[in-house]
Amino acid sequence: MDETETSSSSSPEVSRAPESSRYEVRVGGELAGLAAYLDRGEQRIFYHTEIADEFAGRGLADVLVAHALTDTRAAGRRIVPVCPYVARWVRKHHDVDDVLDPVTPAALGAVRTIA
Repeated sequence: MDETETSSSSSPEVSRAPESSRYEVRVGGELAGLAAYLDRGEQRIFYHTEIADEFAGRGLADVLVAHALTDTRAAGRRIVPVCPYVARWVRKHHDVDDVLDPVTPAALGAVRTIA
């Protein structure tokens, strides 16, 4: 197996980058995607998720969001799914229903202030 095959088959690693207010997924050490959030009181508002084109189709968004939401719950925060991908994920998976808050005008307004 050459180096290209090794890096493309590497397991994804997800970590929180609090200085950037996002979770990152890396494959073979390379940034493959992110889930951006805004902390507001006890809530963590997820407003954007993206996976780089060269990493598309590998299920990385699912891995990233599952980790981010599980970590958010472990941190004692509530989840607000403004991001369409995160909103779809929580409709299909019920792992975090107990810490899920609805998207409100206040949450949307908070996101607009950083856009």
